[in-house]
Amino acid sequence: MDDELNLTYITLGGHVEVHKYRFLYFGIMFAVYILIILCNSTIVCIIVNYQNLHEPMYIFIAALLINSVLFSTAIYPKLLIDFLSEKQIISHSMCHFQYFLFYTLGGSEFLLLSAMAYDRYVSICKPLQYPTIMRKLTISIFLVLAWLLPACQVAASAALSATRKLCNFTLNGIFCNNSVQKLHCVVSRGLSVYGVIILLNIVFFPMLFIVFTYTRIFIITYQSSREVRTKAAQTCLPHLLVLISFSLLCTYDIMILRLESEFPKIARFIMTLQLILYHPLFNPIIYGLKMKEIFKHLKRLLSVK
Repeated sequence: MDDELNLTYITLGGHVEVHKYRFLYFGIMFAVYILIILCNSTIVCIIVNYQNLHEPMYIFIAALLINSVLFSTAIYPKLLIDFLSEKQIISHSMCHFQYFLFYTLGGSEFLLLSAMAYDRYVSICKPLQYPTIMRKLTISIFLVLAWLLPACQVAASAALSATRKLCNFTLNGIFCNNSVQKLHCVVSRGLSVYGVIILLNIVFFPMLFIVFTYTRIFIITYQSSREVRTKAAQTCLPHLLVLISFSLLCTYDIMILRLESEFPKIARFIMTLQLILYHPLFNPIIYGLKMKEIFKHLKRLLSVK
C-alpha cells in the first residue's frame, strides 16, 4: 500500500468545530499533555531517587507510569498537530504505526498490572519466600515480557492490516485504533480471529490471572490478623482501582467498536477522551496519594506540612 495515501478523519466531531475552536482545543490538550508528563515523571523520579523505594512493587509502579507517558505520546503530538491544521490527515503507514503503539502499550498495562498482582500475592501470601522469588532477574524478565509480548503480537496484526486494500478513506475518530479495519474493502476473517487471539493473550488471560491472584490474597488475609488485612488493603487497593479504571475504558474501545454498536457521536467522543486524558492522570494521582511511602516523599518534595 502506498505510504503517501492519506486518511481523513474527523476530530472533535467535525472540521468546522476544529477550525473554529482549534487554538482553544490546542491549549487545553497541550496543557493536559504537559500535566501527564509532569505528574507521571514526578512519581517515577521519587521512586528512582529514594533507596527505600527500590523494591519490586515500586519498580512495577514506575514501569506502569512510564508506560502511561509512552501511551500518551503515541496520541497527543499528532492530535496537537491536527488542532493547528486546516485538514486532519494521516498517512496510511503512520496510522498503522499509531495503531501498533496504542495496542502494544495498552496490552503492556495489563501485563504490568499482572506482574504487580503476582508481586503482592508473593509478598502477602508467601512472605518468607519473597526475597527468593522476587529477585532482580525475575523483575527484569517480567518487565521485558510486559513490553515485548504485546509488541510482537500487535506488530503482526498491524502489518496484516496495512496490506489490506482500502475502499473508505474517512476514519471516524481522533486517533487510529481498531476502527481502521472498517476502512478495508473486504473484512478479513483471519485478521478478526487473530485480533481475538491477541485480545485473549494480552487482556483476558492477564485479567483472569489478576482476579485469581487477588481472590487468593483476600481469602488468606481474611483468615489473618487485622494488621495483615490493613497492609493488604493499603498495597492492593491502588492496583485494583487502576485495573478497574483501565478495564472499563478498554471495554469501550474493544467491544463497542468491534460489535459496531450505534453509539451517539458525543458519547463516543467523551469515552475516547477519557481513555487518553483521564486514565494517564489517574495513575499518578492514585499511586501518589494511596501509596504511603510515595505520598510521604511527595509531601516532602512539595514541602506540605
